[in-house]
Amino acid sequence: MLVSLSLSSLLTLFFITLIASGISGLLFLHPRVSLGFVRIHIGILALPPLVSLVILANRSVNGNVGPWHFDSLAWLMTFFVLTIGLIIQRFSVRYLMGDRSYRKYFTLFTFTTGAASIAWLSGDLRLMVISWGATLVGLTLLIRLNSAWQVAGEAAKVTGRLFLLSWLSLFLAIVWLFQVTGQWQLSLVLTNDSLAQLGAWERTGINLLIVLAVIIPAAQWPFQRWLIESIVAPTPVSAIMHAGLVNAGGIILTRFSPLFNGGIASVILLLLASISVLIGTGISLVQVDYKRQLVGSTIAQMGFMLIQCALGAYIAAIIHLILHGLFKATLFLQAGSAVGRHEVSARTNERTSYLWVMAGRILSLVIGVAFWLAAPGEGYQFISALILGWSLSVSWTQLVAFGEGRIGRIAGFTVLGGAALVYFIIHNLFYKWLHTTIFQSVQPPMSAVMIVVCLLLFGSALGTWVARHRSSDFFAVLYLWLVRLGEAKPKTVESHPDYLKQYLS
Repeated sequence: MLVSLSLSSLLTLFFITLIASGISGLLFLHPRVSLGFVRIHIGILALPPLVSLVILANRSVNGNVGPWHFDSLAWLMTFFVLTIGLIIQRFSVRYLMGDRSYRKYFTLFTFTTGAASIAWLSGDLRLMVISWGATLVGLTLLIRLNSAWQVAGEAAKVTGRLFLLSWLSLFLAIVWLFQVTGQWQLSLVLTNDSLAQLGAWERTGINLLIVLAVIIPAAQWPFQRWLIESIVAPTPVSAIMHAGLVNAGGIILTRFSPLFNGGIASVILLLLASISVLIGTGISLVQVDYKRQLVGSTIAQMGFMLIQCALGAYIAAIIHLILHGLFKATLFLQAGSAVGRHEVSARTNERTSYLWVMAGRILSLVIGVAFWLAAPGEGYQFISALILGWSLSVSWTQLVAFGEGRIGRIAGFTVLGGAALVYFIIHNLFYKWLHTTIFQSVQPPMSAVMIVVCLLLFGSALGTWVARHRSSDFFAVLYLWLVRLGEAKPKTVESHPDYLKQYLS
């Protein structure tokens, strides 16, 4: 009884602090409230993630309470979203100072992250779809908040249209589920008895709608346009996108994972995500604008995350989206200091470096094969082995092979080993939290997995060949195509002379 009372008190405290942070954001909108109140607002914002962390540490907080569904995944994502939101708002206190919409930024930031956290805590499908819609609206309003700037309005229009399509797809999928099962509660909809009521074509139709709903926020091909256009938004807005917004597809697919049985929807998701990995990587390589490089990387990384979901590896996808969200949000927040980082490395001994490169490739091949042999029958394990080997090869080349002398290589090797150790520690910690609450669905056919492997290998081989034939016509065509694909539409780009014209007249 005491434990139950304690948990009930924690839940009540969490929602009180969440409501208090929302009220604080609304108070800050009033022009008579001093700008110094923003620091009090940040203090209030720190309370919900702190309470959610305490609840997450108490593993007995599971089950349904009214319209809410509490488990380790829900609290982990709530803590992640609210913590990222807190950090970004604290960063924005000085970064956005002087902006005409300074007060509105903080209110919308609070509203968006609060709505996202409610979406992941929702056990009622109606509350989930409403909260997720509110999150998408909040992000769209953040992009267009500087309404006096025409390009921001155009970017918000593109984003809003695609987000509406995504939300309608999720809404139709949920209504369809209710029509068949007669249940709004997520835990009841996904029971074996409820899923048995779905015919093959109904399951496929619902799965396709869910896939469409998740690939749009994840900026997957052919819907990557909104993320490219959103670069006009302030840098903190680009950072907040990674707090359970751009990477929300992994959470939604994990929640609805019992629906997926390796059918056509999983195959389509696998193919679109694989194409997006290649396109996003290409965009990040050819763009000279730092934020566009980050956007291209995000498209590729979200593709990897959705590949993990399509292969039934939902725990790996959750770990991926959290680590990527933390990493990419950090890169966006330090985007302003990227200009001063231009370095020219002097490689005095190319022959020695080449030998180190070959050593890294051999090591990567050995580790990749060993990883795959641990579970050769699993498609996810096969693709993971490929990605692991490729990532290790690239990291080894950058950190070890081309390190500055012996000290540089030792430092690079230390960083590489430290990063691997931290990853495995985090992976094991998250696995303990999530393995009892995440359903591992059926994998797609091995033939589809092999197609993905061939696509990734083809992209890697093509990139290597193009890098060695920079003077060829094919290189020029591919380079310009990727540059064009990564550029925003003319309506969402404004050159400096036009932007400054109002000050010159």
